[in-house]
Amino acid sequence: MSNRKSSPKKKQRVTINDVARAAGVSNATVSRVLSEYEFVKESTRNRVMEAVERLGYVPNLQARSLASGHSQIIGLLVPNLDNSYIGTITQGIDQELAHSNYDVMLYTSHRHPGKESYYVDAFANGLTEGLLLIAPLVPAAYLDTLRAQNIPYILIDQADAAESSNVVEATNWQGAYEATRYLCELGHTRIAFITGWLGVQSAIDRLEGYKAALTDGAIPIREELVIQGDYQQQTGYEITQKLLQSVDPPPTAIFASNDLSAFGAMDAAREAGLAIPDDISILGFDDIPQASFVYPKLTTVRQPLELMGQVAVKMLLEQIEDRSLPPQRVALATQLVIRDSCRRIDPTE
Repeated sequence: MSNRKSSPKKKQRVTINDVARAAGVSNATVSRVLSEYEFVKESTRNRVMEAVERLGYVPNLQARSLASGHSQIIGLLVPNLDNSYIGTITQGIDQELAHSNYDVMLYTSHRHPGKESYYVDAFANGLTEGLLLIAPLVPAAYLDTLRAQNIPYILIDQADAAESSNVVEATNWQGAYEATRYLCELGHTRIAFITGWLGVQSAIDRLEGYKAALTDGAIPIREELVIQGDYQQQTGYEITQKLLQSVDPPPTAIFASNDLSAFGAMDAAREAGLAIPDDISILGFDDIPQASFVYPKLTTVRQPLELMGQVAVKMLLEQIEDRSLPPQRVALATQLVIRDSCRRIDPTE
């Protein structure tokens, strides 16, 4: 007698035929239900969905693509998943896609140019019908390829130097200008600025808006008060530490290119024994949900992040439907949200 254990049988994949048999309907009816086809009796729909759930059926997306010529999948490339800026835009994307028959396939580049280009190539040569790119770092490296293959795509919070891409953004220059003017009107003349990742157009626009507001207020632009950041809280903390230790006299206000950097600045200011806003004012950009929960509540520039995601999906689906449409550039308005982290000072301070 052999002691060799018989190898376990490989679990077979549940097919659309299995679902059809279990529900007592045709394969075509199952397909109509899963495609959310409108004209299916509710009782039939319920029976099919009960069979899908009971059997654990997962659609074969590749087979669906080969059979129909359409994958109904949107590719989404994001730099990371560690902050509410990405999360809120993605929430808007998800909400809008819920009204369509499209699924989403997500990749993160971790701000690595090589990964970004690799994933875009994978999207373009795979199952996706269109791409959403949130603040991509090096779009010039692959946009020509996407256009040559006539693959619809939308840049979110990033620009295309050739101006031949569909873009959804906020009024970054205007938002930064208004925020800086607000600090000037409060009496601040030593306003430090923590930039974002300068490979992204929105970060450049915010820096230029800051500089323009200082110029219009007849306040000199001091290069030692402009420090390059990367949108990360830790970097905002480290930059503020150095500013407070090395610049004399120190800034009376810090304007950070995003809320995460502003949170880091707040941490460093407190660690240095400074009270916010009594000793130093801090202002952010984005208005992510945490901005209204920190103490003191953060004054910031609100971007309509969720709406940006929704508008991007609408534009992409229009492009998929009609690939001859000309490129559009949509800029959604920002808004200065005044809370508790900034105060009026005597300009002599």
